[in-house]
Amino acid sequence: MKLENARTNTVSAPRLFRSEPDRPMAMLRQCPAYQATPLRQLPELGEELGIGTLTVKDETQRMRLGSFKALGGVFAMAQMLQDASGTTDLTSRQARKIAGEMTFITASAGNHGLSVAAGARIFGARGLIVLSSSVPEGFAERIRQTGSYVVRVDGSYEDSVQYAIDAAEENGWLLLADGSWEGYTERPALIMEGYTVLAEECRQDFERTGDWPTHVFLQAGVGGLAGAVAAHVRDHWTVQPKIIVVEPAAAPCLLKSVEAGRLTRADGPESNMGRLDCKDASLIAFDALCRDADTFVTVSDAEAEEAARLFAAQGIATTPSGAAPLAALKNMQPGPTANCLLIATEGLEQA
Repeated sequence: MKLENARTNTVSAPRLFRSEPDRPMAMLRQCPAYQATPLRQLPELGEELGIGTLTVKDETQRMRLGSFKALGGVFAMAQMLQDASGTTDLTSRQARKIAGEMTFITASAGNHGLSVAAGARIFGARGLIVLSSSVPEGFAERIRQTGSYVVRVDGSYEDSVQYAIDAAEENGWLLLADGSWEGYTERPALIMEGYTVLAEECRQDFERTGDWPTHVFLQAGVGGLAGAVAAHVRDHWTVQPKIIVVEPAAAPCLLKSVEAGRLTRADGPESNMGRLDCKDASLIAFDALCRDADTFVTVSDAEAEEAARLFAAQGIATTPSGAAPLAALKNMQPGPTANCLLIATEGLEQA
């Protein structure tokens, strides 16, 4: 399934999140675990695919959490705590006291939950992470090791999201979802703002080398990463690429929403791209990608699994979710003049 030339030419309102990375970058400079993740050149695979250059942003070791999600939840919690405490010193007695009174709850397919759990540990808050029955136990155990609580819910990812919404409302907890919907946009906007760090790291490298990509492939679940990176590209990159959004064939919620001109649920079977298997798109991501993305495509589970094997042969150990853009590139065959940027979004241990 493919939707070409999706970008709208008219912009009626500003995006509902910041594409500038200055606030999350300022926070990360104080974090000893932070360093920019590498841009890896894969010339042999690029030649095999018949393109000019193949560059991969390797997120598989990001901040010891093993995925780009480490950039979002922690920053959102830090900003919320800063706003609540009135101080930028989040190690102060005042900030720690307020954090100790905060309970954050979120539903997750795994990686976002790890980020929120890590933030709760860092700042001294309480974390509750809701996981559906399909999320591997390895995620649950890693979350528990941070000191956060895990709640298991029978059913789908969407069922876990509803559980978190209801529990937050009933108990007065702070919902920190990475999806967004009407009336719930401010906190997901902070998470997406955190993701712009990844795009800024790429921009700095390309500015230095001059090797700007002609094509950027961005995988999407609810769309937070794709929306954040695409917005940063449009606002801050000197050379503008074609932006391709990649979804599982079982969960093309963004493609269907763009086709319909409104948020549209994408019902389908369970996908092996677990972190992308989302049936409802994020409102603020959908709104931004309508103006920023050029093409929406889907890939099958088999294609994503084969792409993960191709990455493994190149020394990048990732999952079908992390390899989905490579599957889309292989299908698209943009030709020998194409310089393609992909993101390996998570390490293999995330499966």
